[in-house]
Amino acid sequence: MTNPEITVYGAHWCPDCRQSKQFLGEHQIPYNWVDIETDKEAEEFVIKTNKGKRIIPTIVFGDGSFLVEPSNAELAAKLELKTSASRSHYDLLVLGGGPAGLTAAFYAAREYIDTLVIERAAFGGQAAGTEKLDNMPGFPDGVAGIEFSRRLRLQAERFGVELLQAQEIIEVRRHENYHRVKTEDGQVYSARALLIATGSRYKRLNVPGENEYLGAGVHFCATCDGPFYVNKRVAVIGGGNSATEESLLLTKFAEKVTILVRNSRFKASKIIQESVFSNSKIDIRWHTEVKEFIGEDAKLSGIRLLNNKTGSEETLPVDGAFIFVGLTPNTGFLEGSGVVLDQWGFVVTGHDLLHRGERPKDYADRDPHILETSVPGIFAAGDVRDKSTKQVASAAGEGASATLIIREYLKTM
Repeated sequence: MTNPEITVYGAHWCPDCRQSKQFLGEHQIPYNWVDIETDKEAEEFVIKTNKGKRIIPTIVFGDGSFLVEPSNAELAAKLELKTSASRSHYDLLVLGGGPAGLTAAFYAAREYIDTLVIERAAFGGQAAGTEKLDNMPGFPDGVAGIEFSRRLRLQAERFGVELLQAQEIIEVRRHENYHRVKTEDGQVYSARALLIATGSRYKRLNVPGENEYLGAGVHFCATCDGPFYVNKRVAVIGGGNSATEESLLLTKFAEKVTILVRNSRFKASKIIQESVFSNSKIDIRWHTEVKEFIGEDAKLSGIRLLNNKTGSEETLPVDGAFIFVGLTPNTGFLEGSGVVLDQWGFVVTGHDLLHRGERPKDYADRDPHILETSVPGIFAAGDVRDKSTKQVASAAGEGASATLIIREYLKTM
């Protein structure tokens, strides 16, 4: 691992520290973490840097400059993340810069469709936080998720796609024959067509202690936070591909990895299961549910567990916990947009819209295209879409397919 040029001085109990760490993690920016509660020299450095005041987080950069209690906007500006577009209107707006969004964008640019991608975090989506992609066509030895994401971004830039980062989308509205998107900073962008490719995020357990120890022992990204647990004990909660894959990654750092599975077997692919079963650093507990995260001195120290088969409870001592129990779609910004979602919040597209009872009112003269939503001109691709396979390869394929459909749609506008 390379030595990060950014050092965050803070404490586990500090919510502003957690916010800054979350922002850096989301944008895949490496950093050193120094807890001033346990490092006297670091505490003295913070006090000296802030002219006698003990203010955290104090974030020091490679050039010697520093920020104190920065907002996300201040961090984005310091890191030179592009947070405003060159103009306000485009042929196509792509919401989300993961495999689906970036593939769609460079396909569109190749067709001379003027395209803007808006992404709230790191380009590459969840793929960027995956240690290795072993099932991507054309990569016989696999490819690191961050490297695959970097290549996608470079490909989009090569074809002239404009990329906008660190911008949260808060509203989507239809206005006559074009679509408007509002970002958290108050900017409004419009386009003749819109592609929703905002993906999904890991579900939470919603148990006591989860929010209190978020970033202070409770995590959702092993690639981002695994290095903080060298020679320590960690738990992984979940039984699918993400949980098992991330458990294998964590064995590179942790002394012991315990996987907590609600059921009696994994849902992961067989080849990943074989790797888990053969790893001596991994312990597996079946029929196990998390009831509470427990801590001391603002740090996670254990997990209260329930065996749902015997009814017995125990406390498992751990230094960190990583949660992988499913996905929640990033569709909150679609409230009031007219875009139909399924019962779990995923975007419904194509012919599935015609089998939900009443025909969508805007499709009196034609059926929706295969990746088109209930609002004509708004399309969806990748993990955010109902019935998508939640795989990187298929997300990229849907992005390409969506652009080809959008190309034909724009000819009618």
